[in-house]
Amino acid sequence: MKSKKIPVSDMDYVEYYALKLKENNKLFSQHKKFIESQYKGSSTLFRNSYGKGEEFKKNARTYLKSMKLI
Repeated sequence: MKSKKIPVSDMDYVEYYALKLKENNKLFSQHKKFIESQYKGSSTLFRNSYGKGEEFKKNARTYLKSMKLI
């Protein structure tokens, strides 16, 4: 099933991606690897910025309060 509709809205892109996944399931594994690498990078960044465990919670809360987010 091929769609000739030009994606305009976010939902159009979601539908387009879903159709492409049906055609080629390798896209899923590529996307999964990308998300995992983003997660690992973010995790490392925050751990290096705020520490681990209880130290992380304390330092993160201090930062969020300074930014007036909590």
